[in-house]
Amino acid sequence: MQNNAIRPAESGHAPVALRQYGPVNWLGLWTLYHKEVQRFLKVITQTVLAPVVTTLLFFAVFALALGGNTRHVDDLPFITFLAPGLIMMATTQNAFANTSSSIMISKIQGNIIDMLMPPISAGEFLFAYAMAGVTRGVVVATAVGLAMWPFADFGVQSWVATIYFVLCGSLILSLTGILAGLWSEKFDHLAAVTNFVVTPLAFLSGTFYSVQRLPPFWYGVAHADPFFYMIDGIRFGMIGHTDGNPLLGAAVLAVTAAALWLLTYALLRRGYRLQP
Repeated sequence: MQNNAIRPAESGHAPVALRQYGPVNWLGLWTLYHKEVQRFLKVITQTVLAPVVTTLLFFAVFALALGGNTRHVDDLPFITFLAPGLIMMATTQNAFANTSSSIMISKIQGNIIDMLMPPISAGEFLFAYAMAGVTRGVVVATAVGLAMWPFADFGVQSWVATIYFVLCGSLILSLTGILAGLWSEKFDHLAAVTNFVVTPLAFLSGTFYSVQRLPPFWYGVAHADPFFYMIDGIRFGMIGHTDGNPLLGAAVLAVTAAALWLLTYALLRRGYRLQP
């Protein structure tokens, strides 16, 4: 039987060459990161403006209803002391929400397979998702800071410290969100992580008070909470106040981020609860 198939040399066109990706699939990594960023920017009212309003409500309650204008922490007005903690709390909560909700929704809808089929490695998948969560955390931190700035007397004492602790806090919660999304099989599981882990750690870390006033036992407990180092670090960077050692806090957060990165990478390599 005669073969009528057109060979590449006979078609008049050069044969199609397979794409060579090299050690890193930069195109796939960028595409996945861009997709995740566009996902939260498409609903910016929910993902950025809503946290700004919620944080301003917290700020208003403490500043107006609870006498924040007359109370002081050391030599600082209470609202000045409070503002950096609220900025960090909004930052971390939204970094967590970005990655956890994205993975959870993809698993529920069944389109997580679209992330597993392309030639994207576990490291590229992890980097794209984690950096998208960090991006949302930084965007929320900037928006909340600008919204609170006219109402509170704060600035930036150290840009290096402020940027470092915002990035570290966002990265840690972004990785935690990926882990929560991988582990969760339904939205109830994800809500349990949010309500029983993330929110208590954020509220009990010195966001609304100085841990120096805690009894010895709870003072020690606070220092075991990574959120304490995030909030104490951003306070140091913005208003120069600290309840601990900023260098120790920076080291603790770096080690925490590295440990979470390695754990998340190992689970992604195994395809933990990703494959149907």
